[in-house]
Amino acid sequence: MGCCLETPWHQDLALGCTGKAEQSSPTPEAGHSSLDPSVALLALRDTFPPEISLSFSVESRSSRCRNAQLQEAARKKLWALESDDRSVCALFKELSARLVCMQAHEDRFLLTFKTLEEVWKFSTYLTLGYVGSCLEQLLFAQEFWLDCALVEDTELRVTMDEEHLATIYMDLLLQEGNFFSRAVPGAWKLEQEGEESLIHVKSAGQDSSWEGMSLLTGQRGLVPLTALEPIAQPFYQWFLKNYAVSFGLSQEISRTSSQAIVKGRCIATKEHRGAAWDELSFSKGDPIEIIGFFVPGLPWFVGKSLSTGSIGFVPTQHVNPEACEPLGKAFVFLSEEEKSPVLHVPCNGDEQHFVTLLEDLAHTDITSVYRLEASLHGSKEIQVLQSWEEINDWATSSTSELSSPGSETVPGTLEDVLLDKLDDLDYPKFFIDLNAGHMDDADVFDPMLTFLNQDTFVPSFQSFYDLSFSFLHSTFYGFSDEDELVLYLETSRNWAKRTRSVWAHVRLCFLLGKLCIKKVKLSQARVYFEEAMSVLDRGFGDLPLLAALHVSLASIYLKQNMKHKFSSLLGKTVTLLVCLPGRSFSWENELELLTYVLRESIAVGNAALEARICFLIVKLLLQLGRTEEVLPFLEHLQCLSTTWLSPGTCAGPLDAAATLGYLYDKKCLPNIALASVRSFIPSSTKGTPTPIWRAGFILQNASKLLGKQLDRSSIPAVACLYLKQALQFCCDSRAVPMQRTLCAVLSRMFLQHGLLDGAVCYAARAAALGRLLGEEEAFESSLCLGWLQLLQQQPGPAAAILRQLRRGLRGTASETQAGAVHNLLAMALSAEGRVQEAAENFLRALHKAKETGSRRNQAVALANLGQLSLSCGAAQLAELYLLWAVRLFAELQGHQELDMELAQVLLWLAQAVVDRQRMEDAKLCYELALGFALKWQNLRSQLHVTERLCHFYSKVCPDLQACITYHEHWASLAQQLQDRELEGNARQALSQLYQALGTPQALRQSLDCTKQCLRIFIDLEEAARAAEAWLQAGKLYYLLQEDELVEMYFQAGIQTALKGDNFSLAMDLYEKAGDTFFNGSRNRARAVEFYRGGAVPLARKLKATQTELRLFNKLAELQISLQGYEKALEFATLAARLSLRVGDQLQELVAFHRLATAYDLLHMYEMAEDCYLKTLALRPPVLQGSAEALYYCKLYWHLGNLTLHKLKDEQDASSYFLLALAAAAELGDQELQALLRAKLGAIPRAPGPPEATPGCATGRPRWLSEGGNVV
Repeated sequence: MGCCLETPWHQDLALGCTGKAEQSSPTPEAGHSSLDPSVALLALRDTFPPEISLSFSVESRSSRCRNAQLQEAARKKLWALESDDRSVCALFKELSARLVCMQAHEDRFLLTFKTLEEVWKFSTYLTLGYVGSCLEQLLFAQEFWLDCALVEDTELRVTMDEEHLATIYMDLLLQEGNFFSRAVPGAWKLEQEGEESLIHVKSAGQDSSWEGMSLLTGQRGLVPLTALEPIAQPFYQWFLKNYAVSFGLSQEISRTSSQAIVKGRCIATKEHRGAAWDELSFSKGDPIEIIGFFVPGLPWFVGKSLSTGSIGFVPTQHVNPEACEPLGKAFVFLSEEEKSPVLHVPCNGDEQHFVTLLEDLAHTDITSVYRLEASLHGSKEIQVLQSWEEINDWATSSTSELSSPGSETVPGTLEDVLLDKLDDLDYPKFFIDLNAGHMDDADVFDPMLTFLNQDTFVPSFQSFYDLSFSFLHSTFYGFSDEDELVLYLETSRNWAKRTRSVWAHVRLCFLLGKLCIKKVKLSQARVYFEEAMSVLDRGFGDLPLLAALHVSLASIYLKQNMKHKFSSLLGKTVTLLVCLPGRSFSWENELELLTYVLRESIAVGNAALEARICFLIVKLLLQLGRTEEVLPFLEHLQCLSTTWLSPGTCAGPLDAAATLGYLYDKKCLPNIALASVRSFIPSSTKGTPTPIWRAGFILQNASKLLGKQLDRSSIPAVACLYLKQALQFCCDSRAVPMQRTLCAVLSRMFLQHGLLDGAVCYAARAAALGRLLGEEEAFESSLCLGWLQLLQQQPGPAAAILRQLRRGLRGTASETQAGAVHNLLAMALSAEGRVQEAAENFLRALHKAKETGSRRNQAVALANLGQLSLSCGAAQLAELYLLWAVRLFAELQGHQELDMELAQVLLWLAQAVVDRQRMEDAKLCYELALGFALKWQNLRSQLHVTERLCHFYSKVCPDLQACITYHEHWASLAQQLQDRELEGNARQALSQLYQALGTPQALRQSLDCTKQCLRIFIDLEEAARAAEAWLQAGKLYYLLQEDELVEMYFQAGIQTALKGDNFSLAMDLYEKAGDTFFNGSRNRARAVEFYRGGAVPLARKLKATQTELRLFNKLAELQISLQGYEKALEFATLAARLSLRVGDQLQELVAFHRLATAYDLLHMYEMAEDCYLKTLALRPPVLQGSAEALYYCKLYWHLGNLTLHKLKDEQDASSYFLLALAAAAELGDQELQALLRAKLGAIPRAPGPPEATPGCATGRPRWLSEGGNVV
C-alpha cells in the first residue's frame, strides 16, 4: 500500500507510502533545497491560504488504475466520520497535523500547521508513507483486511501541494526568527568565508537585515535578507539548533560529486610519501586495498599497499576510486553485518512475548466448557474439507514434509543471537595482587604484559573497547574497588615502560584513560591517551585500539574546547570513526563527536557521510538505551534510505521500520507504530525481527486503535495478511506447533467476522497439524472443527467428527471432555432433525457436568435442552429448563462471557413465555438481558437484544412509547458501531414512531430523525432512500404548518430521483407530494400541480395506466371538493376513458360514479343519470353483502330524487325509490324503509312495492346500451 508525495526537502521524489520511490533524480547537494530562495523567503501569507489539502485515492497495483469500489467505500466511511470526527482529529493529531475539515465529496482533508515541529513531523511521516497507511487503517472496513489478495493489490495514495507546504514551513520559520541559512553565492561574504557558507540567523528587528553568525568562523554581522537561502529541510534546522558546538567548522570534510561509498581496490594517481608513521607511502600506479570503506569527501581512508603489504592512512585525493566496488546498487551506507545490531535492538527482545501472545489467542476452553446452541451464516469463498476422512487424507499428504515437534526451529530469535556470541570462558584473566612484595617483582607482571604486548588484535581485547567496561570483570579480578585496579595498572604501565613493551604500554594507558573517563576525570584521561598516542608508532596491527584512542582523545578535545588539537586530530579520527564497519563504541561521549561530524556533513552537503554518521548515531543511542533521543535520527536515516531507493527495489539499504514501530509504540503513537511495522519487510538477516514478531506487534497495536484489550474475543482483522505471512514463515521453517497456533488464531479471526468457511478451513488445517503433535492437541483441534461446522450449518460432517471423538474417549476417565462431545453432538443431531437422539445427548452432557461438579456446564446443557424444547413447540417444558439454567447462571455472575451466555438464555426464556402469553414476564426477561449487555458495554449483544425489544413492543405487545425508547437506543448503538446503514434504518423507523404520536413535539423529533436519515442516505449515496427522506421531511413540515418549506423539500426529493433517471420513483414522489395536500386541510389546490404537472406526464411516459387512472380520479375528486366542476368533469371523463382501457370493473365503477357526480353538479342531469346507471350495471345482480346493499340503496334514492325533482319524471322516480326500498329491506333498516315508503306515498300513482327475489336488484328502468359513447 502506498501514497504519492512530493516534498521539496526530499529531492522532489514521488514516493510510495511504503517508502518506494516511483521516480528518482537525486542531486549531489543533499543539504540544498530546490526552491528559489527569494520565493521561499518573500512568499506572502496571502499567496496560499493557511490550510493545505491532503487528497487520497485508492488504486490497484495490478491494473495501475483507481479501484472505484474501494474509493467509494472509503468516501462513504469518511462521510460517516464527518458527523463524529473525533477519531479523525485524533489521527491527525498523532500525525502532528491539525484537521480543519473533511471534504468527503472531494476525497480530501484540509489541514493546517501551527509550529515548525508539526510540519517537520508530518512531512517525515508523509515521506515514509505512514500517512497513507494510517488512512487505510481509518477508512477501510474490517472485511477489507480479511481479503489478503485485495490488501496486497491495494494502495492508498496521498498527494499534497509541495509548494504550499514549503511556503507554510518558510512562513513559520520567518515567524520564529531563528533559523539556519546558506548565503546566496556572491550576495554576502565575511572574512575567511567560502561561497554558500552556513549561517545561524536571528531577527534583529529590521526588515531588510538580520543578525547572522558564521558556523565556520563564529563571526557575527548583519546579513541582508536577500542574501539568505534558508535550509528547507526541517531535520537540519532541528539538529543544528539542538546540537550546537562551541567552535566553528573544521573544513576537514569536503563536498563531493560522488555519492557512493565504496570498497575494494583503487589505483594511486600520484606519488605520496607519508609525513608520519601512520601515513602510507606509495608510488603512482600502485594498487591499494581499501581497509573498510572509502567515503567520498573525507581527507583520508585506511589502505593497504599491495606492493609492500604496509597499512596506513591514504589521502583520498591521491587515488582514483572509480574502479572500486560500491556497497550496493543504490545509496548504500552500511554493510550487511552492521544491519543486525540496529534492527535487533530493541525489537527482537519481544519475540518470545509475541509468541506467548499468539499462543494465548489460540487457546480454547472448548474441551472443558460447553457451548450454547447458536446459528451463524458465513461466506462461501473458501473451499473447505467436508469430512473427517478428507481431513485425514490432507494431514497425511500435505504435512508429510513437516518436521516432528522435537526438530522445530524458528530462526532469528534472541537466543540464537546469544548462542552465536564468542565464548569468553577461555579468555585470560589476571588476579590483582597488591601485596607490597609482589609490586616490585617483574615476574608478577610478566604474564599480563606478555598478553597486552601482542602486536595484533585478538578477540580477548574486544572487552577493552566496548561501552560497558566489561574488561573490569572479564580480564581482571581480585580487586575490591576500582582504585586498587588503577594502582595495579599504573604499576603495570611503569613496568611496560621499563621493559619497552610498546603495545602493553599503549593498551595500559588506554585502560587507565577509560577508567578516568568512567570517573569523569577527563583531563587525566587526556594525559593517558596523549601518552599512548605519543608512544604508538605502529598501530595498524590493532585497528580497534587505534580507532578507540583517536576517537576518545578527539572527544575529550571537543568536550574541553581544545580547538587546535581537535582540528589536527579530526581528519584521521573521522576516518577511523566512519570507515571501519563493526567498530565498537568505547565511550558515550563519542555522540558529541558524531554530531559534530554530522554538522560538518550537513554544512558541505556530503550526503554519503551524512547517512553514515546518522547510522552510527542511531547505533550508539540504541546501545546506550536512549530511545527518546534516537527517534529523530532514525526517522531521518529511514527517509534518506527511502529517498535514495533504486528503481525496482522494494527496500532501502536499511529498513528500520520495525525499530521505528517499536519506538512509536513506546511514545504511545499506535497509528504510526502500526503503519510503520506494516511497511516492514522481514529479511533473512539473522537477529532481525521475524514475521511472527510483526504479526504479534500488529495485533497488539491494532487492538489499541480499536480501543479494546487484545483477547480471544476481539482479534483485529488488519492482522490477517501478516498472520498468513507468519504462517508461511513457520511452514518454511517447519515449526509445526507455531503453525497450529497461527491456524487457530486465523480460524478464530474469521469466525469473529462471520466468515465461517475461512474459519472451518483453518480449523481443519489446525486439526491435521494437531494430529502430528499429540492426542491432546488433536482432540482439541478436532472439537473446534466440529463446533465450527455446526455454526456453518453442516451438521453431517460435524456429527461424523464428533462420533469419532466420542469413540476415542471410550475407556478414558475424562468426563469433562466426554460431556463437551455429547453437547456438540446433540446440536448436530438436532440440526439433522433427530430430536430424540439430541435430547438424549444433551441429558448425557448434563449428567457428565453434574458428575464433574461444573455448574456452568450444567447451566449450558439445561439451556440447550430448553432451546430444543422451544424449537419443538413445547413452551412449558422449555420454560422449565430455561428457568433452571437461569438460576445456575445467576449464581455464576461476575464474568463477561458468563453474563453474555445468561443474556442469550434470557432471550430464549422470553420467547418461551411469549408463546404462553405471559407478556409481563417476557418484558422482564428481555430487559434483564439488555441489562447484562449494558453491564459489560457489549455493543453487539446490546444491539441483538434491542432489536428483539423493538420487535416485541411493536408487534407482540404494542407500546408506542416503549418502542420509541428502544428504537432510540438501537440508533445510538448503530452510531457507536459506525454502521451507517443500520443507523439510517433505525432512525427511519424512529421517525415513523414519533409521527404516530402526533404531538407537535413528537413531530419535531420525527423531523429531526428524518433529517439525520437524509444525511446518512446522502452519505451512503442511496439516492432512492434520500429522495424518500426529502419527501418525508416535506410532509412533516406540512404537519408542523411550516408551509414555506414544504414544497422546497418535495422538489428536492423529486429532483434527486430525476437526476438518477429514476422516473418511476419520481412519479411516486410527485403523487405522494400531491397526496400530502390532497389529504390535508390547507393549500389543497397545490396538489393539482404535483398530480397534473408532474405525476401524469411521467405515468404516460412510463405507460403506467393504472397510476394515471388513479391520478385522474384524485384530480376529479379534488376539483369537486374545490368546486371546480368544469375541471372535475374533464378529469372524470379522462378517468372514465382510462378505466374502460384498463378493464378493471371496480376502477370503472369509481370513475363513472365520479363522472356522474360531476355531471350532477353541472346540472347535466340526464348525463348524470346515465353514468349512475352505468355504475349499477357494473355491479353483480346478486347483492354481495350489506355494504353493497347500502350503496344500492343510497344510489337509487339519489336517482329517485334526481328524476323526481330535476327531470320531473315521476314514473322513473317511483321505480328508483322502489329499488332503494328493496335494498333497504335487504339491510333490514326499518327507519330507512319508512322514509322510502313516505317518499313513494308522496308520488301520485306510484306503484306498490314489487315482490322480488331477496338479494337481487331486479327491474332497472333504464340501461346505458352504449355507455362508452357517453364518455
